Amino acid sequence: MTTIAAISTPIAAGGIGIVRISGDKAKNIASKVFKSKSKRTIEDAKGYTAIYGRVYDKDGDFDEAVALIFTAPKSYTGEDVVELSCHGGIYITKRLLEAVLDAGACLAGPGEFTQRAFMNGKMDLTGTEAVMDLISARGEQAARAALAAKDGALWNEISEIKQSLIESAAHIAAWIDYPEDDIPQLSIDNLTNSFINAKEHITKLLNNFDAGKILREGVDTVIAGRPNVGKSTLMNLLSGCERSIVTDIPGTTRDIVEETVKLGDIILRLSDTAGLRNTSDPVESIGVDKAMERLDTAQFIIAVFDCSQTLNQDDIELLKKCKGRSCIAVINKTDLLYKIDVDIIRQYVKEIAEISAVSGEGLKQIENAASKALGMDKIDTSAAMIATERQKRCAIKALDGINAALDAVYTGMTLDAIGVSLDDAIAALLELTGERVTESVVNEVFARFCVGK
Repeated sequence: MTTIAAISTPIAAGGIGIVRISGDKAKNIASKVFKSKSKRTIEDAKGYTAIYGRVYDKDGDFDEAVALIFTAPKSYTGEDVVELSCHGGIYITKRLLEAVLDAGACLAGPGEFTQRAFMNGKMDLTGTEAVMDLISARGEQAARAALAAKDGALWNEISEIKQSLIESAAHIAAWIDYPEDDIPQLSIDNLTNSFINAKEHITKLLNNFDAGKILREGVDTVIAGRPNVGKSTLMNLLSGCERSIVTDIPGTTRDIVEETVKLGDIILRLSDTAGLRNTSDPVESIGVDKAMERLDTAQFIIAVFDCSQTLNQDDIELLKKCKGRSCIAVINKTDLLYKIDVDIIRQYVKEIAEISAVSGEGLKQIENAASKALGMDKIDTSAAMIATERQKRCAIKALDGINAALDAVYTGMTLDAIGVSLDDAIAALLELTGERVTESVVNEVFARFCVGK
């Protein structure tokens, strides 16, 4: 296998820049571009040691550097690894990479270091997928969930389910193949209980997928309401800057204004829309139509109401759009005299927050209401979670196999039929963990990785 190299730090000015080298010739190649300030050499160094020196290319030395040496198999990739740390300028780091490539290394592809870790048995496929989630985490909960997955939370959960099904499949196979041997009697009740238990665990994992996805990727959110209820002021408050124009004139917002914001530990991909009302203004009318379209497709709705106004027909129509969907109602302008009927809003929306968008008072209420409405308050980030569409597909296939096995039991079909469905479920779980996976699936997993990881 070739020895690969890549820059493992961001391509930007920083304290240090790191070029990572992995493969059988990692030490040899690193020695060609790095000279120690002492008598120690990279090729003779033990694992988990550091050497200070300078780096060179064909034109001579160009920077100070530190070489960190990791000896196989006790490294991230399971191969010999050398990390050369230089000053973090873009020019210096790229020049060091060029020197390493000229010395015989091949440029690593996206995620190739982690792919080698998987191929060398350093981590399972769910763990490798968690690496990228850990890198891209934008909040504490997302980071904790990714770290739990990397540490084996999902692997352990799936392994328990898989082992239970394998034991059942083995018993069925033995009973079919050796009916006259002294094999313990197959208990249909035990089989059924095993299948039901597996079904419950996989169903729970699938039910938590959407909340987990929101944790990692954020949620497409629309701020909606009639004109002058404070949507744009709320947008600016959540954004922390003036993203939307705010005036006392109804209909100021005519196009959709978008921003990605962090509300507590939730990433909201926000859209501020035109006020919902019937209007004869052709330009404003287009904005209202766009607002309605966004309202229909949004994953999450922040419906805004003016507490100093009684609910009108436009408010009621908005509430009807919200019913049964992920939504919170924000009652704004709480610094004014209350005229709104909150009980009517509660008939349509469960989670309500009261706020003065001008002063910012009540922002924590919005955070708590959004967390409950999206199911984020019930997430256990230390527990097993399905994190990718690939894992979800495998879990659904496994569940289909288990359901088919249960149907075969309930309808009195032969053990052969039960065994076939069980084998399908086991195969799907093996694919999920990466124990039985095609090259195309592996390529799919690592295609989304950054180069250098």
